[in-house]
Amino acid sequence: MIATGIEGHLGEIVSEELCADRIGSGLVKVFATPMMIALIEQTCNESVMPFLEAGQGTVGTRIDVSHCAATPVGMRVWCDSVLTEVDRRRLVFNVKAYDECGLIGEGTHERFVIDSERFQQKTDDKAKLLAGREGRGV
Repeated sequence: MIATGIEGHLGEIVSEELCADRIGSGLVKVFATPMMIALIEQTCNESVMPFLEAGQGTVGTRIDVSHCAATPVGMRVWCDSVLTEVDRRRLVFNVKAYDECGLIGEGTHERFVIDSERFQQKTDDKAKLLAGREGRGV
C-alpha cells in the first residue's frame, strides 16, 4: 500500500552526456536542468515501485522545481524525495537535488498510478489513429 512518508534516493556522476551543451538546453558544460528533472522523476518512480500492485506503474504529470546551482562534469549529484500526499492514484513528492557542494534544486513532483498494460494500449491506439489519418491523406 502506498502511504505518505515513502522516501527515495538516487544519484549519478555528471558526465558530458548529461550537460546542457550536449543535450541542447544551453551552451555551457554543466548538469542540464532536463537531466536533473529526469533524475527527480526516476527517484520518485523507483521509490514507490515496491508498493505497487502487479501490473501497475507510475507516470509523471507535473513538475515544479527550481534549478538554483550549476554542477560541473565529474561531480556526483543525487536526489532525495519524500511522498507527501496520496489522493487515490495521485502522488505528490517533495524533492531536493544536491551535488557535492550543496543544494542544486528543489520543488514538487506529481505522478499518477496507472495500469501499465491499459495505459500502453491506449497510447498504441492513439498511434494507430494517426496512422489511419495519414493513410487518408489528412
